[in-house]
Amino acid sequence: MTDESIAATSPAATSPTATGPAATSAAADAVVRVRDRYAAAATRAAAGQTLVDPCETTVFGAGLYDGTDAAASLAVLPAGVAEASLGCGNPLAVVDLREGETVLDLGSGGGIDVLLSARRVGPAGRAIGLDMTDEMLDLARRHAAEAGVANAAFLKGRIEDIPLPDASVDVVISNCVITLSTDKPAVFREIARVLRPGGRLGVSDLVADAVATRTQDVDPTGCGVTAVTADEYRVMLAEAGLDGISVTPTHEAGPGLSAAIVRARRPEV
Repeated sequence: MTDESIAATSPAATSPTATGPAATSAAADAVVRVRDRYAAAATRAAAGQTLVDPCETTVFGAGLYDGTDAAASLAVLPAGVAEASLGCGNPLAVVDLREGETVLDLGSGGGIDVLLSARRVGPAGRAIGLDMTDEMLDLARRHAAEAGVANAAFLKGRIEDIPLPDASVDVVISNCVITLSTDKPAVFREIARVLRPGGRLGVSDLVADAVATRTQDVDPTGCGVTAVTADEYRVMLAEAGLDGISVTPTHEAGPGLSAAIVRARRPEV
């Protein structure tokens, strides 16, 4: 199945990108800044340049896979895959993937977690990356071709309006992307919609240490004002209909921010 045929199976694939009725001009501006920043990052990565993470710290990137069981798989992928990573964790250490499953990566960037997932689910499974940036999609598809990974696909879209049918994936992962959304309740509703009953969510993300963090003068395309607290994160996941929820901070990731491991599941019924 091609990338285009996957998207075509969903009615949302032909509808305009949804930002929600309550979207403000500030939120729309933030989306543009996110897109522009990551488009520029993809262009630099494609040119072989070293990327700097959004918070300009040393706690982001492929180094977070060192010492994990993903490290061996990463070592056999093209070098550019790791160098294009801007995540704040390792979502593949958060959720177990099984042979034959379908995995969706929200904000897939250069494709690192999609390619690693594709190897774990095997030829009978499928790994799908979703990104809103053409430059990142081009980079990820190039990485997949160079790695010879045939069971990966990359779709264009917003994480608030996922272009996939209901109950179509077994696992949703994401690596420091949901924090950038200005409409997280929409993201979590979409996650609950596309997960099959019993499907799992395993995310590495940023959480604010306190509500006051969001008042800091920090560029929302990087870290800060769009982050929510761990308690707020849990409430929004529950309101979306997910259960088995845990949000566990792991390490400092910027002023007033922590990286966190997030787990949840869609109920069986």
